[in-house]
Amino acid sequence: MSKDKFPTTNAIRLLRECDVPFEPIAYKYVPKGGTSTSSEELGVDEHQVIKTLVMETDAREPLILLMHGDRQASTKNLARAIGAKSVRACEPKTAEKHTGYFVGGTSPFGTKRKIPVYVESTIFDLETIYINAGRRGLLVKMRPEDILKAIEVEKVNVGI
Repeated sequence: MSKDKFPTTNAIRLLRECDVPFEPIAYKYVPKGGTSTSSEELGVDEHQVIKTLVMETDAREPLILLMHGDRQASTKNLARAIGAKSVRACEPKTAEKHTGYFVGGTSPFGTKRKIPVYVESTIFDLETIYINAGRRGLLVKMRPEDILKAIEVEKVNVGI
């Protein structure tokens, strides 16, 4: 897909500013379809499709967790890892307020305000990942280590 044939989101802008190599990939967005729908349409392993989970601590501080599409996150282990009493998923409207992105199109790149980002460490073992590019139906294909060129992250092991 050429530069001109996909939308320029805040995520795309940030990746460009940071000279991160990526390939935009459009797919047919299905509400509540999640990573299983996008991985099936793209013909890739769901483990490579990374979901961006917007959460809050008990102190109502937002955070983002990047997790393999085929795995769940233990909020108890995440809370323990970051030193919070508890962590829970945000309601969609709250997630949109924190990130500036609509749920289903949330990217860890180019959020409305700086939010701590935690990444399941095994994501960095993959050769290629597909992660949301800031719009429903738009992913970027990239190398996981290039996440570090664009944003600060902390690695965690909270997948179950």
